Parts: sequence; structure tokens; C-alpha cells
Amino acid sequence: MPIAELNGQGIFFEDSGGSGRPIILGHGFLMDGRMFDAQVAALAPEFRVIRWDARAFGRTRWDGKPFTLWDSATDCIALLDHLGIDQAVVGGMSQGGYCALRIALRYPDRLKALVLMSTRGTNDDEQTKAGYLQSAQVWSTVGPDPIVQALSGPVLGDPRYFTPWLDRWRQLPAANYMAAVRNLVDRDDITSRLKEIRCPAIIFHGLEDSGIPPSDGEFLHKTLPGSVRFVPVPGATHAANLTHPEVVNPPLLEFLRAYA
Repeated sequence: MPIAELNGQGIFFEDSGGSGRPIILGHGFLMDGRMFDAQVAALAPEFRVIRWDARAFGRTRWDGKPFTLWDSATDCIALLDHLGIDQAVVGGMSQGGYCALRIALRYPDRLKALVLMSTRGTNDDEQTKAGYLQSAQVWSTVGPDPIVQALSGPVLGDPRYFTPWLDRWRQLPAANYMAAVRNLVDRDDITSRLKEIRCPAIIFHGLEDSGIPPSDGEFLHKTLPGSVRFVPVPGATHAANLTHPEVVNPPLLEFLRAYA
């Protein structure tokens, strides 16, 4: 397996290779790099597509210690260093988008452009944070099934997309789920710093997303100085790039040809 030993973690990644301009993609909460299969199929080999699994998720070997989105940003940059890549387009979906925005703030010279999917710059309200923490308690005491069932529709929408993701979610240890939840609820609000991010950006958002409303994506588009396009995805819930690649991929490819 392609594992890079970085920052005390064994970061799992997949690299399409080739001489194309690089784009690196970070996944959403409960997901892993496989959620970008359709993007790899559409973009490679014209572009070199790298995807990686964040701490506590997928096939990354996490050290079991608490971590923040800033730690995840450092992991991503360390992976680019490991691969010998000076600059890349950085993309992320939801949690991966939180990370991508922080990469843009801390490492602006390493970005060619930003691809943001179903994400926001704000933190969550207190009710949402409490819900996350309660879900971690249920996962630890009752087991994952109630939470898996509750999140399947909002994240994936149509049940035809549930396989194999729900089975993967059920395999996540409670300690991983709790650490990942803390990573989300403890994140800082970077709204006031968004205007510092001046690189080109494209923003995708499912119009049926109940977890992060489309208005948050539109806010990013209006606030980021370099945002060139907001792409609404009709009929899509949270994981729009996975469920509706036929809507996401053409404008993504157009954007990368212009700005990568």
C-alpha cells in the first residue's frame, strides 16, 4: 500500500502519476480518498491526481492522538513534499475543504488554485456541535448503526450510493470517530481571514445539502477574492462529487485547464 510516514502518521495516498499538473484532493467526514474515484477517471492522465486519507479515516495509520485541521493541513503539505511537488491545485470536500482553506492560509505559496466542495469557512453552531458529540457517545455505547442510518441519506442521498460506504463507516472504531468529531467541533472560525485567500477558486455545492446549506457555498464564492465560479449541483445532497460527477467533472476540468 502507498503509505508515507509523515508527522508521526502513516498517511495513505493514491497517485495517478504521470507528467500532468498536480491536484491533491482531501475527503469529507466518514469518507476516504475513494470518494474521488469519478474525478480520477475524468481528470487523469491529463492531470496528476493525488488523494489521501486524513487522520482517523480510511487506510491511514493514525497515531491515536488528538489532532486539528491545521495538523491535517500540515499532513497535506508534507505529502506534497514527499512526492516532490512544489505547487498543486488543492481541493477538498466538506472536512477536506476545511483543510484546504487552512492550507491556503498557512501555505499560500504552495497553491496554484482551490477546489472547494460542500464546505464552509465558519465553525458550527452550538446545537450542531452538541449533535456531533452526542453521535460520538452513541457510537461508543450503542454502536455505529444508529448514526450510520441517520447520516446515510444526508450525505449520500439516493440509497444506490450506500454501497460500499455504509459498511466502511460501520468498521470505524469508536475512538477514531470521537477524535474525528472533536476535530470538527473544535475547529476555529476563519471567516474573517477568507479575504486573505487570493488564488483562483471554484466552488461546488449540492442544492439538497442539509448539513452545509448551499448558501454557505455561495458565501465562499462571494467572499474569496479569487473565486471564479460557483457550481450548484441540482438534486445532490452532501457528497455531490460522488453522486453527481456528470455535473461536477466538466466544470472542474475546465477550471483546471485554465488555472492549474
